Amino acid sequence: MTILGEDDNKVKELVKGGIDDIKSIDVKKSVQKCVSGASSGLKNAYETVKFKTTTREGLIGDYDYKFLFTPKIPFMKKSKKGDKNRSTFFAVDSSLPLLLAILLGFQHSLAMIAGIVTPPLLMASAANFDAQMTQYLVSAAMIGSGLLSLIHIIRFRIPGTHLYVGTGLISVVGASFSTITVFTTGLPIMYKSGVCPVSETGAPLPCPEGYGMIIATASLCALIELLCSFLPSKFLMKLFPPVVTGPVVLVIGVSLIQSGFKDWAGGAGPCFGRPTSGDFMLCPSNDAPMAAPWGSAQFIGLGFLVYVAILTCEKYGAPIMKSCAVVIGLLVGCIVAAACGYFDATPINEAPVATFLWTTTFPLKLYGPVVLPLLAVYLTIMMETIGDITATCDVSRVAVSGPEYESRIKGGIRGDGIIGSIAGLLTLTPCSTFAQNNGVISLTKCANRQAGGWACFFILMMGIFSKFAAAFVSIPKPVIGGMTTFLFTSVAVSGLAIISRNPITRRDRIVLTASLVLGLGATLVNNWFSFVFTYEGDNQSLQGFLDAIQLVMSSGFSVTGFVGVIANLIIDDDEEEDEDDKEHTLEICSSSSSITQVDLEAGQKVE
Repeated sequence: MTILGEDDNKVKELVKGGIDDIKSIDVKKSVQKCVSGASSGLKNAYETVKFKTTTREGLIGDYDYKFLFTPKIPFMKKSKKGDKNRSTFFAVDSSLPLLLAILLGFQHSLAMIAGIVTPPLLMASAANFDAQMTQYLVSAAMIGSGLLSLIHIIRFRIPGTHLYVGTGLISVVGASFSTITVFTTGLPIMYKSGVCPVSETGAPLPCPEGYGMIIATASLCALIELLCSFLPSKFLMKLFPPVVTGPVVLVIGVSLIQSGFKDWAGGAGPCFGRPTSGDFMLCPSNDAPMAAPWGSAQFIGLGFLVYVAILTCEKYGAPIMKSCAVVIGLLVGCIVAAACGYFDATPINEAPVATFLWTTTFPLKLYGPVVLPLLAVYLTIMMETIGDITATCDVSRVAVSGPEYESRIKGGIRGDGIIGSIAGLLTLTPCSTFAQNNGVISLTKCANRQAGGWACFFILMMGIFSKFAAAFVSIPKPVIGGMTTFLFTSVAVSGLAIISRNPITRRDRIVLTASLVLGLGATLVNNWFSFVFTYEGDNQSLQGFLDAIQLVMSSGFSVTGFVGVIANLIIDDDEEEDEDDKEHTLEICSSSSSITQVDLEAGQKVE
């Protein structure tokens, strides 16, 4: 409660004493006005709820719900009513009928769920967690997404300032794909250095300590994004232009495709590479149902089925199917896999009915070697956030320039920084806004925050009922691989889209080449820097520093980011050379046009 023109503490004391005891008429009027405003707000809220639940207009409205579920059948005549609904746009703060808000929110949650559960599945695999712990990470990821997304959707102002936290748009957050590479490169170093345990035979054991170290360090490193939210937008764009951030996102996507493709062929675990002895000669293990060697035709076929189902939904699906095509593709793969006997229902049967955050905890401790890679991750996330929010503003039909736009950008970065800082305390990995969110808004033409609130509700419920998370854990690896490879490739395509936002000059080509040389090289041959340092002493600080350098140089996106920033700052922009190239091209085009015209006048055909 804010009272303009009066001291807050003084007002609180006056309110405690009762309004009748207030001697100052001005303060009394202010308090009465505030109390009246609160009463009016409650009354309006009551009237809104009553209207939404007791009237046909508020409950159902006049929307053609059939349009959402009508597939695109070839040679079928389109209805004029469908065209009318296709042109209907639900603005950010418009009033939606309750049923429509619930349906659009459920549709949005289905579109988001595949991206939300994928990172914890891969991170749990990197830490060698069992099914029970993996199921908790999936549940926690959904619960965290449902709760933390509300920070962006609701958007609130920091008291006493003009600064906002959140975007005020439908900005769904989830575990960032950018952090997966930190886990997949950092945890092997932890096993090698003795931080994570191994068996007598050298096989890696579950490492909750390593997971706790990374999420604790990530919570601290998230402060850099929070601090950057107070910097001028022009400075951030100069330091991290698309020519720097685009290659980073591209390399992240390329590195993730490797793990997705391994799962597609049977799994990225111990069975990868077809070992000739032991318990993992077959995937996912020798005693698993329908086990087969890695790369078997049946595994490739299951993943390809998911891939084809996704494309079929995009081609012929109804609007609600197109926005959640990835989930439908996953569902089709699961149905076929279950019918063929690939499913192991044990995790589902053993999972509790419900769960919540902190039912499983991890020891939180800082781990120095991952600091530099995580700083690079958060800078990348920040620039991704700027692009995602800009796209969200565009598809939501709100300002994409000016004070309102900059306020949303700063609020979004600030919100992501706060979310990243508290994510580790919620046992979550770093979270950020999701780009696929914009595709859903564009397709459904629904940018309404009421629908966003319902989407958060459904995601939260899916996380609380842990049987749902256990079902994801039980999905065969080839089915998961078919879905995740599609998602990871879309991440790489997003990087290409960022790069191509502006015309690429000769200078840009040099910056791109300089950053991608090391980035793609480190991604394709990730042990290229493993033999540079040969230190074997007892100095733990020095060993940690050397491990940090090795981790940065082995992480393609980190190398790409650091080299890209340096190259962008030191390479001059040769505008004169670009102008000469344009003039030279123009002269050639002009000459060609003249020759063509002469030939045409002479009646000759020009090939």
